[in-house]
Amino acid sequence: MTVYDFSVRTQDGSFFPLKNYRDKVLLIVNTATSCGFTPQYKALENLYKKYKAEGFEILDFPCDQFAHQAPGSDEDIHAFCTGRFGITFPQFSKIKVNGMEADPLYKFLKKSKGTALGNVIKWNFTKFLVSRNGTVVRRYAPSTTPESIEKDIVSALDGK
Repeated sequence: MTVYDFSVRTQDGSFFPLKNYRDKVLLIVNTATSCGFTPQYKALENLYKKYKAEGFEILDFPCDQFAHQAPGSDEDIHAFCTGRFGITFPQFSKIKVNGMEADPLYKFLKKSKGTALGNVIKWNFTKFLVSRNGTVVRRYAPSTTPESIEKDIVSALDGK
């Protein structure tokens, strides 16, 4: 099984098959608009602009499970992120990443790359790097800055 076996809900409520990202390197991130890590959006956008032409995509999944830090509708969240940070990478519908109602994609991601603390997502801005073949390469803590994982992204783009 790979990430390409999943479909995710878009902001308009339709489902988008991740197989459309086949052969691309993905960084999948659960995000929030009122989090101490929210400024990471700027660095994420910088990475996206720098590597998009080489086959890099960032998939943004707003999540309100952590201290209600992603309030508002999908449209409100998108307007905030595009207006304040100028994001151009795909942003999907708000999801749950933990618990019985966790999105199936996140259940897969957590199972693929758990931590010493288990398979739970600790906080928003947890990041998963996915290779061109759809397998999860690395998991990064929320405090790991986008800039600090650039070398891993480049390696994945180079097929290493």
